[in-house]
Amino acid sequence: MKTLLTLYTKYFALWVVLGGILAYCFPAPFLAMKPFNKAFFGLTMFGIGAVLRPEDFSRITRQPLIVLIGAIAQFTIMPLGAFLIARLFRLPPEMAVGLILAGCVPGAMASNVMSYIARADAAYSVSLTTVSTMLCPLLTPLLAQLLAGTVLHVPFWPMMIDVLRMVAGPLAIGLLFRRLLRERIEPVVEIFPAISVTFIVFICALVIAGNRSFFSALSPELLLVIAAVFALNLYGMLAGYGVGKLARFELRRRRTLSIEIGMQNAGMGTVLALAHFGERAALSTAVFVYVCIVTASVVAEFWRRVDAR
Repeated sequence: MKTLLTLYTKYFALWVVLGGILAYCFPAPFLAMKPFNKAFFGLTMFGIGAVLRPEDFSRITRQPLIVLIGAIAQFTIMPLGAFLIARLFRLPPEMAVGLILAGCVPGAMASNVMSYIARADAAYSVSLTTVSTMLCPLLTPLLAQLLAGTVLHVPFWPMMIDVLRMVAGPLAIGLLFRRLLRERIEPVVEIFPAISVTFIVFICALVIAGNRSFFSALSPELLLVIAAVFALNLYGMLAGYGVGKLARFELRRRRTLSIEIGMQNAGMGTVLALAHFGERAALSTAVFVYVCIVTASVVAEFWRRVDAR
């Protein structure tokens, strides 16, 4: 059972793609579950909290400088990049806000898996994702207001309350759950990442279902969004690697920073976009999930093969 759950989590990208196809072909069941998307994301964060170990936090205190560099890079490179790319591609207001939201959220837990596959520093990846997730209840709505607020009105306090409810609260409960059960949770610990994967797949599929007609038309706007998202993802990965090189990180940590910066928790961005800006805004964040998983998978496999040779 444990092996099956590990494989299920590992092939996250495949389930996201299949979920999107199902939502396109059969949108009704996904749309019926739309009122529960915040609760689903809360369960995702609970699952993440339940798998974090005390050593994940002690590792941060042992090497605070490299974690600080990564956190600063996370919340500067991607938000500013998303803002500039939205302007450069002249995205419609809702889609521009969605792209900026994708840049303002923390790193994705999927980056930890990708770092492991790429033979990068997976422990460093976990530290970066943990810190950025802890900081996001304040920084995500603040950066969204500063940057996306130039395009559309951003409800700072409602968004901050949503992030606290969906991220901080469930994450804290997951951490407490892990602390109370300690070793007793180990036999079933693999179920929590699997739960997180399932709900992220659903959240992305929901956006596909809601924008089915938009995808069917293959409109110039959709192609523009895909191009802008790809540009942001590629820029994030290159800039992350560049920051690692400037900071004189070893090769494995440069790879980690590249994947960590390039992959965002766009599932969170999707839920926030649906709640505060509508389905059209959520299109950019959902497309980002698909693009970043595909590019990170390709890059991780390439690095793994380079090391094998």
